[in-house]
Amino acid sequence: MYRVGIIGPAGSVERIARLAETFAQEIEFISFIYAEPRETGRIIREHDREVDSWLCSGHIPYSFALAELGSAERIEYIWITESAFYKSLLDLTYSQGQPVRRISIDMPENEGLVENALRQIEQSGLELHSQTYELDADTEELLHFHLKLWQDGRTEGAVTCFPSVAAELKARGVRALSVSPSSLEIIQSLRLFSEKVRTSYFKDTQIGVEIIELEHFDRIAGKLNTSYQLQYLELKLKEELIQLCERLDGSFMEKGSGKYVIFSTRGAIERELKLLSDTVNYLAAKTDTKVAVGIGYGETVFSAETNAQRALLQSKEKADKRIVIIREDGVIVESAGQEDKLAYSFRSMDREITDRLQNSGVSVKTFNKVTALVRRMGWESFTAKELAVQLQMTERNARRIMTELSEAGLADSSGEEAPGARGRPTKLYRFK
Repeated sequence: MYRVGIIGPAGSVERIARLAETFAQEIEFISFIYAEPRETGRIIREHDREVDSWLCSGHIPYSFALAELGSAERIEYIWITESAFYKSLLDLTYSQGQPVRRISIDMPENEGLVENALRQIEQSGLELHSQTYELDADTEELLHFHLKLWQDGRTEGAVTCFPSVAAELKARGVRALSVSPSSLEIIQSLRLFSEKVRTSYFKDTQIGVEIIELEHFDRIAGKLNTSYQLQYLELKLKEELIQLCERLDGSFMEKGSGKYVIFSTRGAIERELKLLSDTVNYLAAKTDTKVAVGIGYGETVFSAETNAQRALLQSKEKADKRIVIIREDGVIVESAGQEDKLAYSFRSMDREITDRLQNSGVSVKTFNKVTALVRRMGWESFTAKELAVQLQMTERNARRIMTELSEAGLADSSGEEAPGARGRPTKLYRFK
């Protein structure tokens, strides 16, 4: 069963867990409670292997979770809409049986949601004193903000996004409420999350094939004095690979001549990309040669292995033999597991682009690869030399590609970069 960790303050987590019982037949929810949002990172570090995904009680813990995991793929949070703030204001206004018109409220910075909600009730006669905060909010500072306004007689109540702040304000005699989503908002978020879980589970259980190949294995064997030395070396290599295979809960196959195959699942492979990288580095150091790795995903063993073979060929073409993945949807991921990974497709659904590329010498795959690199680098304009360095190709080839794309109307020369003391100006390219 798919396991989801709910993370947030006690009251919110208990409420979400109670409403999540409707989805308990397909998802197991596990509660993780913090006293302060900044504890989210620690909780995830300690318990990430116990769950498949995380569901945060709000945007604040979600931001900490995102910073910890580095990707939003396994995280979601309960959305708070304008109605949650309206509800809090109404509850506070009528909690004492009389209207409360002067209210202090804290809100996350750059969200826009709260500002829009408050703007719509400006004509209601409420006097609002607002304070924004960033990700790592200082709750003591927010407490002081609300308390000072109350003590100065400028407010009659407070609305905060932090239950701990609301509890402390109440303890000091301040009328205070914390913003929380309605039951309908929680259920709707859970429905959307369950759909995301089903999609994630499908991807996670896809067949994954890793092909690992040592370059020039025959030369390695030729350098050894006896066949026993070669057998000892192969045993050490296989021991390392079998340990990797065990972590992947997969099956191991030796193809001979320094080529090995591991059959597993997509989820297991992607969770252990760091271990795979470390294993590849060990094999390369032990044999003093380069190691190519191709990974393929698919709905069948045949399609996954076919994608892995194609990925291996692409890995072997690269000078540094980075790990290459080809997914079932045709997306290629170069330098998988690295910060500088590059994802692009060898297909295009844009008929205009494919028609223009047919009249050029540039393939759809190359066009997608170049545009993906430009997006990743954040280039507004670039030179053929800069492109060549990043894609490990000759400057002449990079210039040819950009010239043909310009002639096809998919790029243009945006200007020229002044050279040094000598030489001709360098062309600057940009995509339209």
